[in-house]
Amino acid sequence: MSRIEHDTGVISRISAYSDAVEMRGNLRFLSTSGTPGFDQEGKLSPDFTTQAEWAWRNVLKALASADMGPHDIVRVTQYLVRREDGPLYQPLRTRFLDGAKPASMLMYVAGLPWPEMLIEIQLDAVKAV
Repeated sequence: MSRIEHDTGVISRISAYSDAVEMRGNLRFLSTSGTPGFDQEGKLSPDFTTQAEWAWRNVLKALASADMGPHDIVRVTQYLVRREDGPLYQPLRTRFLDGAKPASMLMYVAGLPWPEMLIEIQLDAVKAV
């Protein structure tokens, strides 16, 4: 399998991820549902950073269950409720991606399924068979 990170000159002006990621070869594909920041007991902290860390732990746990990791992510979509959480989110996201540069979309939304949810993450990952 080969991975090609395409740089069209858009994202490189914004941040450290890819405009598009292409995978070639025999592959396994994993797509997660929208994943909030529930902790081990199924609770949501009122703190954005805590929710964001748990959301990433939860999606990485889904990846691990398919024998995948951050470098297998080809697309991540992130929904944040509060614009002021954006600056807190970027370094946290970078830490969890561990140098991986998937295609990425960040949206600010008016709300998520539960009023106390501040973040939700969905991703697609691909790995060779």
